[in-house]
Parts: sequence; structure tokens; C-alpha cells
Amino acid sequence: MAKNTFSNTNIPGKQKVDAKMDIFASTDYINSHGVLERSEDTKRNQIFQQTERESVKIRVFRAVEVSLLLLFVLLLTAVKMWCLLIHTNNQQFHINNKNTTEERDQLLKNYTKLTEERDTFLAKSNNFCKLNEQLNLEKKELWTLLEGWTYYKFHFYYMPSEEKNWTESRRYCRDRGADLIIINNREEQDFVKNTFRQTVWIGLTDSDEEGRWKWVDGSTLTTSFWASTEPNSNLGDEDCAVMYLYWADYPCNHTFKWICEKAFFK
Repeated sequence: MAKNTFSNTNIPGKQKVDAKMDIFASTDYINSHGVLERSEDTKRNQIFQQTERESVKIRVFRAVEVSLLLLFVLLLTAVKMWCLLIHTNNQQFHINNKNTTEERDQLLKNYTKLTEERDTFLAKSNNFCKLNEQLNLEKKELWTLLEGWTYYKFHFYYMPSEEKNWTESRRYCRDRGADLIIINNREEQDFVKNTFRQTVWIGLTDSDEEGRWKWVDGSTLTTSFWASTEPNSNLGDEDCAVMYLYWADYPCNHTFKWICEKAFFK
């Protein structure tokens, strides 16, 4: 029996199968090659991602370092500012303390000065009170004198209705804070002459030294209004002066009315 030997290539169906197998083989090669390429890409991607992560970590670390450095600088600046503020406050405190001390010393000086002024014022006030009391007493005396007294140019004049000798007349006036009248000028002479129109004792005498007439206040006679023949002490012991229109000397034991005089501000 004869064998049918024939080449595979000669079989059309076989060729198709072989072609298909070649296609499949090529495909498997491509697929395996692609898998390899994809593995390489994956590795590269992993390495790239790992590198990226490392870079991110490095950037993060650097950012943290920069932040910490900035924070340190800020803290250092804050400490310096705080120290400067404390130093400034200390200086201001010393300045304020110095000013306060100076103000305290000035206040003490002012207080001492005010105390001295107060004491001076109190002393003056006491003197014023004493002066006021004295004025009130003199005022009372003055009001006592005003009844029946005549005022003329800051002087008061009074003529009692009774008659006494010269010594008693003067005592009467002195008991009332006055004295026998002293006539200093023509105006006062005319005032007394025109107001009282009486023969009266006046405060003029030469009993201490004959011919040297003096007023009761001790002053020497300078202006006189004697009558034409007066004084005439050679007729007797006429050591005291009277007045009517003019002056005359009379014995001091004669009795006449008299005029008392008191200065307003005495």
C-alpha cells in the first residue's frame, strides 16, 4: 500500500494553520516584549515617584528649617525689643523718680514757705486783733467824749459849765483822756474865741521857769496871741494863762472855766 507522503506546505489547510501559529507566536512575542516594557516603565515610574517623594521630603524639611530659622530670628528680635523696652522703662522710671523727688522737694519748700507766711499772717492777725481791740476801746472813749464835745479839724473840744483853778481844770481833762487846750495858730485861736466866748483856762504856763511859757505837752511857745499889756508877771504870781479875746496871765489858783482838747487820732 503506498503511503501518501506530502509536504506540510503542500497542504493548504496546514499552511493556514501554520500561518495562524506564526501570527500567534508573533503576538506572544510582542505581548511578552510589551510586558517587559511595561515592567520597565513601572520601575521607572516607581523610581520617579520615590524620587519625587524624596524631593518633597527635602523641600518640606527645608521649609521647616527656614520656618524654624525665621521663628528663631523673630524670637531673638522680640527678646531684643523686650530688653530695649525694659531698659527704656527703667530709664523712664529713674527719670520719673528724679522728677518726683524734685517735685517733692519743691513741694516741701513751698510748704515751708506757706507755713512761714501763715505764721507771719497769724502774727499780723494777732497784732491786728490787738489794734482792733485798742481802736474799739478808743472808740468807746471817743463816743463817751462826743456828748457835749465840739469837733474841729480832727480835734474835739469841751468846755464844762463849772469853774476850777488851773491845776484842777487840767486834772479834769486828763481824767477824760484829754488835756487843757493848746492853740497852735490863728485859725484855732479864732475858732475857740468865736465858739466858746468865755474866759477860760488854756494849757499854757511858766510855772517851771519865770517868763518861759510852755504848753502842757512840753513844747515851747512859738506863736502867741497875748493882749497888748500881757503877760505882766511882775504884778504877782501869775504863772497860768487864760483866754477870752486874747491871752492874759493869771494866778493859777484863780477859778475859771476851761477847755479840754483831745486829738482824734491820739
